[in-house]
Amino acid sequence: MLKTEGLGYWYQDKDQPLFQDINLEFYIGQSYAILGHSGTGKTTFLSLIAGLDKPKEGDILLGDRSLKKIGLTNYRRKDVSIVFQAYNLFTYMSPLNNLMTAMAITGAKHAGDKVYAKQILNDFGISEELALRNVQHLSGGQQQRVAIARTMACDAQLVVADEPTGNLDEDNTRDVIVQFQKIAHEQQKCVIIVTHEPDVADQCDHQFRLENKQFTQLA
Repeated sequence: MLKTEGLGYWYQDKDQPLFQDINLEFYIGQSYAILGHSGTGKTTFLSLIAGLDKPKEGDILLGDRSLKKIGLTNYRRKDVSIVFQAYNLFTYMSPLNNLMTAMAITGAKHAGDKVYAKQILNDFGISEELALRNVQHLSGGQQQRVAIARTMACDAQLVVADEPTGNLDEDNTRDVIVQFQKIAHEQQKCVIIVTHEPDVADQCDHQFRLENKQFTQLA
C-alpha cells in the first residue's frame, strides 16, 4: 500500500542525515510500530509518510502513485489520518462535532451522519452524554479515544500515530492499542505507530527500530 524508495532526510548538512536510502513497505490490514530513541528521526519519518514534510531525497508511493503527483494537500485530506500525542482535537467542540467536522472536511462517505458518528464514539467507550460535552471536560484517555475514533470516521486507509500513548496510564494505553489493532484488522487500514515503548510495539503486527540512520525489522 505505502512504499518508501531511497528515502533520505537531513536538516542542513547532507553528510549528516537522520536516515538515508530507506526502502520499506507497509500493507493494509497490518499494524506497524517504529521504535527508536529520542533524536533518531522516527517522528521526522512519520511526518514524511503523513505528508507533513517532504523528503530530501527518494520518494514515497501510495500504491503506484508518488506523493509528489498526488500533492501533499490532497494526500492529507483524502488518504491519511493522523493521531497526535497531544490529541489535536478542536477544543471548542464536542467529540461528536469533532467527528462530524472531520468527516465533512475530508468528504467521507458518512459525512453528515450523526448516528454513524455516535456509534463509532460509543464503540470507543464514549457515551452519548460524553459525546455532547466539550472535549476539554474529558480525561486524557477519553480525548485520545476521540482522536482515534475520528480516524475511523474518515475514509483514509492509512493511519499514522505519533506517540499516541505517551500521556496515558497503563490501562488506557492497553485500550488504545486494542483500538488501533481493530482499525488495522477489522477496517482493513494500514496503521503505523511511532513509539518509544517496547510494550506498545510488542502488540503491533510488525516492528522496526530506527538506529544509526537505518531501519531494522525486529518482528
